[in-house]
Amino acid sequence: MDKRMLLSNLDVMATAPGGVARLRELILTLAVQGKLVSQDPADEPASVLLQKIRAEKDRLMAEGKSKRDKPLAEIGEEEKPFELPQGWEWVRLGSVLSLEYGAALPEKERLPGSIPVYGSNGIVGFHTSALVSEPSLIVGRKGSVGAINISLVPFWPIDTSYFVTPPRGIELHFAFHLLRSLGLAKHDKATAIPGINRNDVYAEIVGLPPLAEQSRIVTRVEELMRLCDALQAKGQLEAAQHAQLVSTLLGTLTASATPEELAAHWQRVARHFDLLLDRPEAIDALEQTLLQLAVRGLLVPQDPTDEPASALLQKIRAEKDRLIATGQIKRDKPLPPITDEERPFELPVGWEWVRLVDVALRGPSNGLSPRPQELPTDVRCLSLSATTQGFFKPEYFKYVDVSPQAVQQFFLKNGDLLLQRGNSLEYVGIAAIYDGPDDAYIYPDLMMRLQLSECVKTEFVHTMLVSADGRSYFQRNATGTQGTMPKVNQATVAGAPIPLPPIAEQSRIVTRVTALRRLCADLRQRLADAQTTQSHLAQALVESTASV
Repeated sequence: MDKRMLLSNLDVMATAPGGVARLRELILTLAVQGKLVSQDPADEPASVLLQKIRAEKDRLMAEGKSKRDKPLAEIGEEEKPFELPQGWEWVRLGSVLSLEYGAALPEKERLPGSIPVYGSNGIVGFHTSALVSEPSLIVGRKGSVGAINISLVPFWPIDTSYFVTPPRGIELHFAFHLLRSLGLAKHDKATAIPGINRNDVYAEIVGLPPLAEQSRIVTRVEELMRLCDALQAKGQLEAAQHAQLVSTLLGTLTASATPEELAAHWQRVARHFDLLLDRPEAIDALEQTLLQLAVRGLLVPQDPTDEPASALLQKIRAEKDRLIATGQIKRDKPLPPITDEERPFELPVGWEWVRLVDVALRGPSNGLSPRPQELPTDVRCLSLSATTQGFFKPEYFKYVDVSPQAVQQFFLKNGDLLLQRGNSLEYVGIAAIYDGPDDAYIYPDLMMRLQLSECVKTEFVHTMLVSADGRSYFQRNATGTQGTMPKVNQATVAGAPIPLPPIAEQSRIVTRVTALRRLCADLRQRLADAQTTQSHLAQALVESTASV
């Protein structure tokens, strides 16, 4: 494949996952292989450039301005990665470019000034004097290893970086693109702080073009990189516009006041499903919309013959009174009635607003986090990751140093409802149902547990808690900052407003939600498969283009 075919397939590459990044890599690969621009036989060949570079090095050594380079290994035929264009020369990088160490400049010693101070990946401050006065490159040595920056003005590179001042035979911006094409991070051999050794970089084998061709390559690369910028901006704009479209259309569904309105709005949205559901975040938004419709009574029809929720509440209160009388549970602390401001929507006939504690027989109660152990013990304690996605993931746990008898009250039972009382604002209060075996895990201090009455479907309550209305409640009522981990207390969890339908309708809703969420999962998988195919196609285009 030649560069014309590359240009004709830009759309395929740019729309694939990570496609623009791959496209940028491909452009650099083609550039340093001499495949982006045509060669001119009138150009002074690179062999002459090498003679001039060597003469300049000899002069600097004679003047005591530089040291003699360590000898580099000859380049074997089997080491040459591609066929060189006419007029180019194979060189080891260290024979034409020198990586010099930056100098320490503690932050407290950086004075206000106009001289940029470069760390391993960009400007980290300013100073009043420069260490390097000529236009040069800055290469990340520690930390952001292999990151390449360019400075056209005097600057100070600190000791986490190298700086490269190309000789007169190498165009600065060509050297910039050449180093970027090499992927220098591959030379990181550090175990704690990432770092690269310049001798490894010096051993790299590169093709050196004539100076005039270097300039043509730079012009072409920058032209194509601007095109990549435009493709990336276009993709970001399209993503923002798509998100707005999804939000607007799905918003009409949640704004529906009656099943008839929902049906009309659904027909309008369904006509655009092929446009709406072409990316994972759109499917996430659809699933969240379905949850909101479910807990508002708009997913399944109401049946006037269902026993109303008010009767359920009487049964739950009677069950609690019996357990209190036998000493099995304690009486709940009284909570105020639910106000109009706490009710995010109107309820269908036969439903009731309740607080979460009204339908719970036990809890909310905090867990326990004993000291973790590396070796297996008799007790496994869940980690937050076990419920962060809104469903139970049994593989996330730690063995802890405690006997089963000492933590008997914290062992989970199948069907327990778990909420995270502390996490980032995005996840604080997130709920999941424990669907593992009884007494297999305890739950940690940053979770709370509730055991609900059999007069309610735990799956329905969970649907409310993970819906947009439920998540909004916990995020609004969390205390603390992002830096100190937002938390919700037991009173907040106990007081969460829950719309309670008749038990028969709860069952119908749970069945419908389960089926629709399974459909969303299937859609995600199909989309992932399609994106994988698209990504493979883009990669094949990249590889076939680079191999010619």
